[in-house]
Amino acid sequence: MIPPPFAPALAELPGVGLAELIERAALQSRVDRKYLVALDELPGLLDRLIPHARVLDIDGARSFRYESVYFDTPGLASYHGAAYRRRRRFKVRTRTYLDSAECWLEVKLSGSRGLVTKHRLPYRPEDRRTVRSGQEFVDRALGHGSVRSAPVGGHLEPVLVTRYRRTTLLLPTTESRVTIDTDLCWQDDHHTLHLPAVAVVETKTRSAASPVDRLLWQGGTRPARISKYATGLAALRPELPDTPWRRTLRRHFRPAPPPVPAGPPARVIRTGQETSCV
Repeated sequence: MIPPPFAPALAELPGVGLAELIERAALQSRVDRKYLVALDELPGLLDRLIPHARVLDIDGARSFRYESVYFDTPGLASYHGAAYRRRRRFKVRTRTYLDSAECWLEVKLSGSRGLVTKHRLPYRPEDRRTVRSGQEFVDRALGHGSVRSAPVGGHLEPVLVTRYRRTTLLLPTTESRVTIDTDLCWQDDHHTLHLPAVAVVETKTRSAASPVDRLLWQGGTRPARISKYATGLAALRPELPDTPWRRTLRRHFRPAPPPVPAGPPARVIRTGQETSCV
């Protein structure tokens, strides 16, 4: 595996095993804060985290390849729930850890005050592009979340695939986690989008801000409106409503239009008392 560009800074952090990370900061119910950080700013951020953080280390690897397949109804009920900021929202996906071939079917429920609850079911990697074998699990999770627009017993189809590399940090003093996602890629049936120069940094806490949140705030970086599913789909399908992520899309996903080439100097024509330019 090619190491990430911030690997030297990552190597300075003490490691933590997966079992201890899960034991200390599973955080299935949590508050998430997401930030978009330029890739070249990550080494400095990690250097400042040395007293506060440990990095997930599995057999010497500290960066891991992920693939997520997001499912939605034909009418995109999940997407529109996010676009219109409905109080209770849902997201259904499979997540595959490509380096270990481990796969999970996940249902994420967003409730009041930004609280996110995640339900997970071990899944076969060969089934990751369908929810058919996990439909009963999905129905139970959506029913538990009381999401009115959720398709309990309804049809869900794959809509978007995301791929990226993830580094996970444990912050022991607050028992919180931080994920750093790079090499971001989105793909639907017709288009592919890459975002190579930006990382998505996400803090996952019970409620209070973590040391990473405070370091980012001190440097002038504020939480960004971004959802890998919804923002990525909006970038690939400009006809969809995108109000919550419009600023993020404009700054990071959609290139600025090329400058209008300067034309020849205008000729001034004088006609009697009037002056016009052509």
